[in-house]
Amino acid sequence: MAVPRNALRKWEKVRDWALRLPGAVEEHPWGDTVAKVDRKVFVFLTDETAHAHALACPGAEPAGYGLGKAGWVHVPLEPAGAPAAELLCDWVEESYRTVATKRRAAELDTRAAERAGR
Repeated sequence: MAVPRNALRKWEKVRDWALRLPGAVEEHPWGDTVAKVDRKVFVFLTDETAHAHALACPGAEPAGYGLGKAGWVHVPLEPAGAPAAELLCDWVEESYRTVATKRRAAELDTRAAERAGR
């Protein structure tokens, strides 16, 4: 099944955002695309995922493989009312901060402060 163009652009924006976070890397365990920091997954990028408080979004459901029990949520990108890429990026950053070291989070804060000062 083809992914709608707007959902693909949204996915690409979120992926790019996630991989620009300090120390973030892309890996492909279990055939999925994930972003990790310091060997810890902070977002699954298998086309359509975001962070836990996303369950209110249309079509959202607990993630498979038992991950839903740990708060992971599957969020479809294409239905009407799906979250905007900017909100998904906020959720990715929140998840990143949950697993990143204090040093990585401080680096992210420094980057944000530098951007705000420009």
